[in-house]
Amino acid sequence: MIKHLLLSIIVLFSFGVSAQQMNLIQPTMTPAQAVEDVLLGAGINAFNITYNGSAAEANQTQSSVRRFSNTDPGFPISGGVLMHTNGGQVTNDPDLAAIGGNITNGAIIEFDFVPSGDTLSFNYIFSSMEYSGYTCSNYNDVFGFFISGPGISGPYTNNAVNIATVPNSNNIPVGINSVNGGVPTGGGTAANCAAVDPNWQANAIYFTTSYNPIYSAAGLPMSDYNGSTVLLPANSSLTCSDTFHIKLAISNVFDSGLDSGVFLEANSFSSAVVDIKIETDQSYSDTLLVEGCMEATVNLVRPQNQLADTLDVVLTVGGTALEVDDYPVFAPGGVITFLPGVDTIALTISPVNDGVVEPDESVTITAYSITPCGDTVFSEGTIWITDKPISTVTASDTSLLCANDSVPIWAYTEDGFPPYTYEWSNGETGANAFAEALSNGETTYIVTSIDSCGFKFTDTTTINVNQTLKIDSLKQQMAECGIDNGIVFGYGDQSGYTGTPVYKWIGPGSNSTDFINGTVWGNKPSGWYYFSIKDDVCTVMDSIFLEQEPPPTASFEATPESGYAPLDVTFVNNSDPATTYYWDFGNGESNIVGDLSDQYSTYYQEGVYTVTLVTEKGNCSDETSRTVTVTLPLGYEMPNIFTPNGDGVNDFFTLNAENAQSLEIVILNRWGNVVFESTDVDFKWNGQKDNSGAECTDGTYFYQFTIIDLNGQSKSEQGFVQLVNE
Repeated sequence: MIKHLLLSIIVLFSFGVSAQQMNLIQPTMTPAQAVEDVLLGAGINAFNITYNGSAAEANQTQSSVRRFSNTDPGFPISGGVLMHTNGGQVTNDPDLAAIGGNITNGAIIEFDFVPSGDTLSFNYIFSSMEYSGYTCSNYNDVFGFFISGPGISGPYTNNAVNIATVPNSNNIPVGINSVNGGVPTGGGTAANCAAVDPNWQANAIYFTTSYNPIYSAAGLPMSDYNGSTVLLPANSSLTCSDTFHIKLAISNVFDSGLDSGVFLEANSFSSAVVDIKIETDQSYSDTLLVEGCMEATVNLVRPQNQLADTLDVVLTVGGTALEVDDYPVFAPGGVITFLPGVDTIALTISPVNDGVVEPDESVTITAYSITPCGDTVFSEGTIWITDKPISTVTASDTSLLCANDSVPIWAYTEDGFPPYTYEWSNGETGANAFAEALSNGETTYIVTSIDSCGFKFTDTTTINVNQTLKIDSLKQQMAECGIDNGIVFGYGDQSGYTGTPVYKWIGPGSNSTDFINGTVWGNKPSGWYYFSIKDDVCTVMDSIFLEQEPPPTASFEATPESGYAPLDVTFVNNSDPATTYYWDFGNGESNIVGDLSDQYSTYYQEGVYTVTLVTEKGNCSDETSRTVTVTLPLGYEMPNIFTPNGDGVNDFFTLNAENAQSLEIVILNRWGNVVFESTDVDFKWNGQKDNSGAECTDGTYFYQFTIIDLNGQSKSEQGFVQLVNE
């Protein structure tokens, strides 16, 4: 029983930020080393390695055979061997000539091998710089994988067959005219492609230009490639433990200027082994899992030519990590069975977040199976489990000579799990953001970096402002009411100037096109004005509102507002301060003054006088008025005797009231009986009862009255009158 071991290459993963790219590495690698150390996988023993027919040259560095690595997930191979025509030797291979005609220069690697199983498989991608201009032309670079040995009968040297063929075709060789975008380019014709494969346009599903950006960034020779096949398999059925021969060949055709290459996947040249492929749910790491964050899928893949049979695979799980404690059991029973038609079985590893601080722990999965040849083969894969990562987020620190409301700030994260999102304490997001620093000294913001696992780490960014330019003060001289004659003044701190300062006023309003270069701006209307100083280093700005005096309000009081002529009235000026006060007293008198002094006027005639005050300030004025009412004084008599004897002299008792508006009088005899009453201002009592009854006897009568003057003032009096009839 022969055992063959596929050694896993465990790469310690660095969590720093690095560019994803394709690189050529190990320029001193020989073709023999490329086969033995890179290309071969499980179940294959190789020997008799030659390069372009020479065993010696197989052990010498060749520019046309290079090892490559790739970290860009857009390209499906992470590493392997690149065979290309750039700088290749002149070749004279009849098998390549049978495919492509007039071959020129390229590279050919041949070796013998003994498989442990009954199959051979490996993966490849063909690329060329001829796709963009020579599809369906006669200038088609060629390549082939020619295998010969027991049980193989084909049209090539030693009855070899070419296993680099279009999938599901009648052994059509893969090339530019058989696998392309389905459209001729340059001077090519569809007939040339159809001559290779009548169904050539249907093969466009195996063609892509999506790798071109990756090639462009990788440098020569890859940067010249402008089209590729997708990842294709090369498979062949073998007989167990027999010796076979394979030739991997590529060459230019007709010219040596437009080059091509074929990428061979590392460790993919294998026989009858169940391959273990471990993929995480994070594209940037297939070798490390974070507790509580990531999962890994273990894909067990068996060869395509074994799909018709049932296959039992024994799995063992080892490493420093412990089942149950560090991850759930993911392969109960230890035996995985492939049913007919199934080529892949997927298992999931989900690390447990145990909260224990510990070193990284390994999970090693080994798959044992029996080949049709009776050999036991096994493959192995390893994944590592780590605690929460200790990320380092670094934020910018900035020093400024000028305050700024839009200072660029940035942060980056190392030793974590990209992609990262960033949240800043001022509400900004993203690795690059903006913040304000509006005053001298330090302004600090906190940035939080959140990786794809949700782990958060913080740092601070400090903006240090040391600005010497500043505005000392702004002042204004208020505009007069209704006049655009305001003045604004700007003053800078001259000790902080660097170079010659430039002063500027803009206004009114920030969008105004009106401006002046200077510190004083006069004859301006009310509004916002913006003052700036610019020196050789900074620009500073401030604003001030230019006020306007309000319109004056006219107001005064008259004391008294009414009275008997002659009436002296005092006028108290309660107006807002104004420039000029115009008085019209309504009696023919007026006055013009410039202050709030009291005014005086005398009214000699009865009447209602309208007094007017007009205040004036700038171009604004206000007016108000009040009335003064002047009346004559009340007059009446109180006689103490009358003789109603009809002689025409003193025949009536009356008060002879003057300037009265109403009167009420009652006259009583000595016994208190009313003998006369009246509301007539001009009443006359003739000595009879109610002026029409019996004559009253001589004697003394009592009277009382209430009289109201023209100003509405009431007065009550009483007295005695002697009635004598003789």
